[in-house]
Amino acid sequence: MERPGREAPVERPAREAPVERPSWDAPSHAAREPLPAWPEPEPGPLSRPDDPYRRGDIAVESSTDPTGWKAGTGVPMPDDRPPAEATSGNRLFTVLLFFSGLATSVALWLFDTQAGAVSDTASLMLATGRITGLIGGYLLFIQLLMMSRVSWLEEWVGSRDLLRWHRWLGTSLLVAVVAHIVTIVYGYALLAQTGVVEQGWTVITTFPEMISATVATGLLVLISLTSVRFLRTRLPYEFWHLLHLTGYLVLLLGYGHQVATGADLSGRFASYFWPGLGALVIAALVWGRIVEPVWLNARHRFTVAEVVSEGANTFSIYIAAKRLDKLPAQAGQFMRWRFLNGNGWWQSHPFSLSAAPNREWLRLTVTVAGGHTAKLAQMRPGTPVWAEGPFGTFTAQRRTRRRALLIAGGSGIAPVRALLEDMPADTIVIYRASRPDELVFRAELEELAEERDAWVRYIVGNRTDPGPRRLFTEAGMRGLVPDVNRRDVYLCGPPGLVNAAVVTLKQLDVPDSQIHLDPFEF
Repeated sequence: MERPGREAPVERPAREAPVERPSWDAPSHAAREPLPAWPEPEPGPLSRPDDPYRRGDIAVESSTDPTGWKAGTGVPMPDDRPPAEATSGNRLFTVLLFFSGLATSVALWLFDTQAGAVSDTASLMLATGRITGLIGGYLLFIQLLMMSRVSWLEEWVGSRDLLRWHRWLGTSLLVAVVAHIVTIVYGYALLAQTGVVEQGWTVITTFPEMISATVATGLLVLISLTSVRFLRTRLPYEFWHLLHLTGYLVLLLGYGHQVATGADLSGRFASYFWPGLGALVIAALVWGRIVEPVWLNARHRFTVAEVVSEGANTFSIYIAAKRLDKLPAQAGQFMRWRFLNGNGWWQSHPFSLSAAPNREWLRLTVTVAGGHTAKLAQMRPGTPVWAEGPFGTFTAQRRTRRRALLIAGGSGIAPVRALLEDMPADTIVIYRASRPDELVFRAELEELAEERDAWVRYIVGNRTDPGPRRLFTEAGMRGLVPDVNRRDVYLCGPPGLVNAAVVTLKQLDVPDSQIHLDPFEF
């Protein structure tokens, strides 16, 4: 479908004076008062030329239009030089560096083992146990390095890759530790000619350091189990986050076991390699978890300025602070917020900025999802706030193409709304909601679309309705965005929406480097 007004000039009504960005003394949806009624969609690319909101139609399925939609948008345009370089080179270098360290840790066993030392089943099991122990120790250090929240690591690699590696390495770490325990105990049982259970008990009770190692293993298993999506989505975020923080205790207990009983941690090179790796991880943790947050809050002194209802169980929190022009935040990023009142001082939650940062205030928008978020709506102005961040690479700087597609659902509209302020002309926004009253920031989205020559399409209805069902199909997505594989695609919303969108984008040959997600799970 052709874009309205692109084939032939259409006389448009005189535009009103531009609406200034709303201050925190009024809801964001009050940018235009009163809000005009939604127009009835009509078929045809040039329908309703005098509709001031035609850049933001509710798209519905059509059996007559060639695109399959009654509200179309965008036409293929010549591809241009990418505005920024991808981070594939950074990722490749990081992967090579990771495997070099892994090979070094395994080589410690190789250089310390004489030829012919592995000659029977018992020696093979013990050798396997030593190798898996070294691998497990190395992976534990890398896991904690990725949890350190140092800004340079996320900017270098990207938050999406960090999250994927964190999950993959977590599973690998658990497998390595379990393999280490099983093969070591079985090897010693073969040498002592005893049962495996009896030998395992003997190992635990004979060596004091094995008690701490057993506790560390139990914590590691608990962390791994609660990281499974089925359990994670059913646990309170505070409890899940607290369990993950015990990873530091796993490092302390596990490393103590390695130093006391590890046969491959001695020697000239090993005595430098492992302490050096440990020092690097501890320095990153101290810098990312202590130094950077203390400096950020001492410099800016965040407080709650106002809490404004946005409707449909959604509200915005405006944050005032000193020297906001010096805050290194970008549209699309998130920060961890700890509200220092009776309800929230002991827990922090990640909330995205729902407007591009400015010199006056920050805004984060919250959808009520539990007791903690519901109480945040009752905060009083002046409440002190402890912040960490900003985090995330869900920003315009990660673009590799001249045009963009933003897809949001539910609370995912918050970073997408902010990101639209930094996007180029001809950007398309697809906003998925179950009901029209769940569409927040409508006035702001329409105003930004006019200012930035962008287009907003709302897909409203239940999952079983024709329009929402058609959205994440090859024909449906290409009908709304014909040049989708030549755009950067930014996705933020519920896991089901994001997963369905990624599958459809892959079917449409959108390269992985053009798909940007907004993960903030660790």
